[in-house]
Amino acid sequence: MAPSESKEIVLSVGDYYFGGGNVRVCTLLGTCIAITIWHPVRRIGGMCHFLLPSRANRPTQEGSRPGMFAGEAMSLFAQSLRGSGTVAGDYSVKIAGGGNMFPGQMVEAGCRSSICAEDRRRDCMSIGCVNIRTARAELRRYGFNLTTEHVGGSGSRKVVFDLSSGDVWIKRGAAMTPEEQDMA
Repeated sequence: MAPSESKEIVLSVGDYYFGGGNVRVCTLLGTCIAITIWHPVRRIGGMCHFLLPSRANRPTQEGSRPGMFAGEAMSLFAQSLRGSGTVAGDYSVKIAGGGNMFPGQMVEAGCRSSICAEDRRRDCMSIGCVNIRTARAELRRYGFNLTTEHVGGSGSRKVVFDLSSGDVWIKRGAAMTPEEQDMA
């Protein structure tokens, strides 16, 4: 690979990556959450893409991805930090996602707007809002300091994380219209 070329890793739901070098990690989110962590001195970091806050009473299925649930994804980060000899507080941490993909189906009028208000998110039980709250709580529990977030609202997000610089880019997509929902 030439010095100017970067390797691209695409994460699916439940995937996790940790490393360094000239690597870009990408994923596509709806209600899911991506957490990126980056160590600015060591220039290493990782990204997870979790689907749900917890496994709850769901049995472990053979072939299931290791980062499908928030707590399990955070365990993967903890293992990577131990392996690299780093600590959580030294990382720049960003979260993205938790979007409402079907705003026409939300019961609460406040959830139908394109901007998700923080005061409403506190008690909202939509999966996107629960994922956002869970991500924040898990980060605190593991000793990470959240630097930036791009969460809530309606529609998808494409997330690109550059491990050589720590930069994160987000491109927004639209939520499904009621007509599109009927066809799905």
